[in-house]
Amino acid sequence: MQAPVDSQTLVALLERFPAPELVDVRTAAAVADNPVAIPGALACDPQTLLEWSARLERWRAVIVYCKEGHARSLDAASTLCALGFRARALAGGLAAWQAQGGRTVALRAPTRWVTRARPKIDRIACPWLVRRFIDPAAEFHFVPAGDVLAFAGQHDAIPFDVPGVAYTHDGAQCSFDAFIARHDLHDPALARLALIVRAADTGALDLAAQAPGLLAVSLGLSRVFDDDDAQLRAGLLVYDALYAWCSDAQHETHTRNPAALRRAA
Repeated sequence: MQAPVDSQTLVALLERFPAPELVDVRTAAAVADNPVAIPGALACDPQTLLEWSARLERWRAVIVYCKEGHARSLDAASTLCALGFRARALAGGLAAWQAQGGRTVALRAPTRWVTRARPKIDRIACPWLVRRFIDPAAEFHFVPAGDVLAFAGQHDAIPFDVPGVAYTHDGAQCSFDAFIARHDLHDPALARLALIVRAADTGALDLAAQAPGLLAVSLGLSRVFDDDDAQLRAGLLVYDALYAWCSDAQHETHTRNPAALRRAA
């Protein structure tokens, strides 16, 4: 396991995309004494480490913190490293973060969302958008189409990508567009990505040159994964990559260079 990360370094890491996943492993007593968290942190019980580690995204770094950066977070980070994650503890824990002026938010339950099972494009893109820009701790559920509204009512979940709800298609706009509009997200890269998602999801493939590729990858993922949650985790990386391309890689080209390949061999 790498050495703990300090609060100043964590500030810089959180400005990257995608940012590290934050895991809060404080005891219930510590949370009661200081009921705030670093924005976007997942509250997790180390006793159920194997269970909640399945929620983490393996390509992202993980920063674990407890009250003061002692054994609780160090042990959790060490266990995650043993499971194959790039995990580090936060030196000094939440106490050091707050002492150095780090931002915190009041603790609240993660938002819960529900949509139709067997996702393809919108139903992967929308969870990605929520996790990256609205609520990093959000939970997503995939159920049969006829059960979405009932599940939403029974489990206090927000339905999306079904008819008659707030987050759904509207004319030529898809559900991804509805999330962007309702949460007032202004980001040129996100606007570029929205066009690709809309083109692929609505069959208007001529709107964006990348849309046929996204459609092909999305249909392929739905064949590779029988489990919708596993498909979501894989799909998140697809949208991370597309967003990165929309941000600063649009003008980069790839030129095959056989001579260079021969020299390397």
